[in-house]
Amino acid sequence: MISMRDKNLGTIRKLFLAIGGSAMVLNMYLIFMWVPTEKNLGIIQRIFYLHVPTAWVAFIAFFLVLIGSTGYLIKKSKLWDRLALASAEVGVLFTTVLIVTGVMWAKPVWGVWWNWDPRLTTSLILWLIYLAYLMLRSYAPSPEQGAKYAAILGIVGFLDVPIVYFSIKWWRTLHPQAVIGPGSTGELDSSMRLLLLISTAIFTILFVHLLTTRMSLRKMEERLEEANHIVS
Repeated sequence: MISMRDKNLGTIRKLFLAIGGSAMVLNMYLIFMWVPTEKNLGIIQRIFYLHVPTAWVAFIAFFLVLIGSTGYLIKKSKLWDRLALASAEVGVLFTTVLIVTGVMWAKPVWGVWWNWDPRLTTSLILWLIYLAYLMLRSYAPSPEQGAKYAAILGIVGFLDVPIVYFSIKWWRTLHPQAVIGPGSTGELDSSMRLLLLISTAIFTILFVHLLTTRMSLRKMEERLEEANHIVS
C-alpha cells in the first residue's frame, strides 16, 4: 500500500519534473538563440553551457556517494545505501554526458576526438571507477556484501574528483582553464556567466528529480525483494 508520505513525495517529484522540463526548454533557447557566439571558438563553444553543468552535477553526485557510503558503513541503514546507489547511477549518467560533450568539443578545437589530456584521462578514470561501483553491486555474492564493498569503493573513488578538478592546474594541459569556481582564472562575458549559472541551476534541478525518483524506485525494489524472500 502506498503511504501518504510516498504520495506527497511523488507529487513533489512531478512538480520538480514539470519545473525542470520547462526550465530545460528555456535553457536550450538561451544557449542557441540568446547568448552571443564566442569570437575565437565560434558556435561549438555553446557546448560549454552543457559540458560544465554536467561536470558540476557529476561531482555533487559522487560527493553524495561518499556521504551515503560513509553513512551506510557506520549505521548499516538502507536509506544511506539507497542514497549512495542512486547517486552513483545518476553520477555515471552525467559523467557519460560530460565525456561525450567533451569529445564533441575536442574534435573541432583540437582536431582529434580524443587525446590523453590530464583532464580527459582523469575524467575517464572517474567514470570507470563508478561504473565498477555499479558492477560490484551487481555481481557480489549477496546484496549486503555488494553494498559493503561498493561503499568502500565509493569512498576511495571520490579521491579522483579533486584530481579531475585541479588537473588543469597540476599538469600541462590543452584543456581550457576554469572560468568559474575555486581557482578559476578565465573571464566570461556577463551574459555568458549568467547563462552558465542558469544552466547549472537547471541541471541541478534535473539531478534532484532523477536522484529522488531513483531512490524511490530502489525502495520499492527492496520491498519486492523482502516479499519474495518471505514467500520463498
